[in-house]
Amino acid sequence: MTPAIELRKINKSFGPVHANKEIDLVVEKGSIHGIIGENGAGKSTLMSILYGFYQADRGDILISGEEVSIADSKTAISLGIGMVHQHFMLVDNFSVLENVVLGAEGSARLAGGLSKARKELKRLEDDYELRVDPDALIGDLPVGLQQRVEILKALFRGAEILILDEPTGVLTPAEADHLFKILEVLRDEGKTVLLITHKLREIMAITDTVSVMRRGEMVATRKTAETSMEDLAELMVGRRVLLQVDKKPAQPKEKVLVVDGLNVVDSRGVKVVKNVSFDVRAGEIVGIAGVSGNGQSELLETLAGIRSASKGTVWIDGELIDLEKRDVNAASMRQKNMGHVPEDRHRMGLVTSFAEYENAILGHHNDPRYSNGMLLDVAGIKETARMEIEKYDIRPPNPLLKTANFSGGNQQKIVLAREIERDPTVLLVGQPTRGVDIGAIEFIHKRLIELRDAGKGILLVSVELDEIRALADRVLVMFDGSIVGERAPDADESELGLLMAGVHGEAK
Repeated sequence: MTPAIELRKINKSFGPVHANKEIDLVVEKGSIHGIIGENGAGKSTLMSILYGFYQADRGDILISGEEVSIADSKTAISLGIGMVHQHFMLVDNFSVLENVVLGAEGSARLAGGLSKARKELKRLEDDYELRVDPDALIGDLPVGLQQRVEILKALFRGAEILILDEPTGVLTPAEADHLFKILEVLRDEGKTVLLITHKLREIMAITDTVSVMRRGEMVATRKTAETSMEDLAELMVGRRVLLQVDKKPAQPKEKVLVVDGLNVVDSRGVKVVKNVSFDVRAGEIVGIAGVSGNGQSELLETLAGIRSASKGTVWIDGELIDLEKRDVNAASMRQKNMGHVPEDRHRMGLVTSFAEYENAILGHHNDPRYSNGMLLDVAGIKETARMEIEKYDIRPPNPLLKTANFSGGNQQKIVLAREIERDPTVLLVGQPTRGVDIGAIEFIHKRLIELRDAGKGILLVSVELDEIRALADRVLVMFDGSIVGERAPDADESELGLLMAGVHGEAK
């Protein structure tokens, strides 16, 4: 059978960076083909070439055996290629139907007007189990249904090849399982699916074939049934990787963080954290699970002193702090021995135009260790940075390099090193491995377990349920701003998924 996609010797450079090097790829029709690789491996660049966002410097693209030139996304769509982006391209105050037809107004599919489009949408919903109310406003739909609308948009435009970029990042486990069923239906109906993901478990669960990229090159293609997560991880990184978190049972001691009756109202006047109470003990990791956007970010920012609380108190190592007071801020919380690894390292954790050694003391620049009278002790700061670079295996090992020039994983290590090396009593950690490659994930997880075993209290927020279950000693689930349950990390995944979806149960 003629392949759905064949890429031959694809090359793409951005200045001195050779993002794709002599890439060959064959994707069979009617299959689900996974593409995995570390950050910077070239996956997104390759898919952007296929969808017309970029043009290859050289190389050939064949669709169903015919050589094509894809100048833009409009050309890609005309060739039957659709793409579901990681961040949905939908208009919140438009209906489902309006979003589906948006951009297709001049096509033959709209020749009969919206009534004809509604019938076509109904057919697609029934054929591919993608049911959603066509008159519902996008802004009123949960993310799982919004993703269905994105898939329907592509199918409405006649897509035979569907590219999905990290499609489960905002889904509960149950929503992810339903997405996989949809993808299987699409495959069985003859559609071809390209799945870009960093989650090896998903690759093993849903794909027929998987290709591995490393440093801009295609290093292997395997039949999924003939490989393993360990094999794929080694191909991605170039060495053996420990996929399981190696940890002993926690030995929790005294309470080092107690949160009581915390309420937070955002700039729109919406209550985003609702009467939240919990505690964290020395020597344990408490994980907060939940779909992104359910108050976890606001909770962490409030505890870190970045956001104001409308009501609530917190005890840090026995000291009472009223979070409603104006003098509570990030600096005052650091003085209480609270460390904070923010969810968005670019927006809150780093100044990427600064050198590595400057970022190594952000927020701690008033520490007497770094001052020489009225001036900063630059030589001492650089020496501290060099020590942290060696201890945390930050690459390249150059404290003078601008932080923007480090990879995502190494940027995250810079933030972690800064916070952990200040010996906090409590460490707040948001999305510790977001946008981080598998080798750096292994390193970061080890560091957090070492910190726990050293008697620190850690509050961990992650949208990756696997990460929460692997690291946490207790799991709290947040939904719509509230703690809706507490579970052990080995609790049934479907039970945790129901809690994350707002189906409440009694704590066990």
